[in-house]
Amino acid sequence: MKLYRTQRGIVIEKNEALYLVKDQEWDDFLNDDRLYGKMLQLTQASSPDAGDVLQQGLLAPIQSQEIWASGVTYYRSKVGRQEESKQSGGGEFYALVYEAERPELFFKATAHRTIGPGGKVRIRKDSSWNVPEPELTLVVTSSGKIVGYTIGNDMSSRSIEGENPLYLPQAKTYDGSAAVGPCILVTEEPLPADTLIQIEIHRKGDKVFDGSIEISQMKRTPEELVTFLYRECSFPHGSLLMTGTGIVPENEFTLQQDDEIRITIAPIGTLVNFVE
Repeated sequence: MKLYRTQRGIVIEKNEALYLVKDQEWDDFLNDDRLYGKMLQLTQASSPDAGDVLQQGLLAPIQSQEIWASGVTYYRSKVGRQEESKQSGGGEFYALVYEAERPELFFKATAHRTIGPGGKVRIRKDSSWNVPEPELTLVVTSSGKIVGYTIGNDMSSRSIEGENPLYLPQAKTYDGSAAVGPCILVTEEPLPADTLIQIEIHRKGDKVFDGSIEISQMKRTPEELVTFLYRECSFPHGSLLMTGTGIVPENEFTLQQDDEIRITIAPIGTLVNFVE
C-alpha cells in the first residue's frame, strides 16, 4: 500500500483504489508501529472515495519529522568523496568511514527546507559543483521501527564538501536541499535486494545523465543505520533516513538551473523535481 500527503489530507492507495483518511493528522497517523495493519483495516472498512485527489497536488510526506542522511554506504560514494576531497587531505577520512563499524550520519533537513513532488530544489549560490543524490529513504517511527520507504534526493554541493570535510553541513543542509516523495510505500516486508534505484537528468529536453544501482550494493543494512541514529537521539514524531547513494555523476557534471531530475524506485514510484 502507498500513503500520500495531499492538499486534501492523507490518502491511502491500495490496488489502485484511493481512500481519503478523515480526521487524522499526518504526524500521529504516520508514527505508528502498526501502520500497515491500520491502513489495511481502514481500507477494508470503507469504499474508495478520494477520486482524482492525487492530481490536485502532492505534498512532501513530512510534517514534524526530521530528515537525516547516511554517507559512504556505497563503494562509488566512497570513491567520489575521496576524489573531491583529495586536494584538502580529507580523502582518507572516507576510506576509514567505509570500513568502520560506525556509519556516517548527518542531519539533513526539516519540513520547511524540504521540497515535494514537482517542486524546485536549489543549488547554493556559493557552490560551483552540484549534484543530486538519489537515495532509498526509510520511514522510521519514534520507537525505531521501519514502517515504510520513500524516495529521497540529497542535493549536495560537492565543491564545498570537497574543500574541507568540516564544511559538510554547509554542503548538505540549506533551503531546498532535500526532496522526498511522491509517497510512502508501507509494507510488512523489507524491499528485495534487487530493488533498483534509477535517476535521469534532463536539460532542455535532452537526457544529460542517467544511472542505476541495486540496493544490494549498500555496505550497511537499513536496520544498522537506524540503530546508530537512534542510539542517542529521540524523534517524537519519527524520522526519515536517507540511506546514501551509489550513483555519482562524473566530475565534469554539475546541475544547472531548470534541469529536471527524475528518481525512480519501482515499488515506490518516481520523484520528479526541477532545479531553481
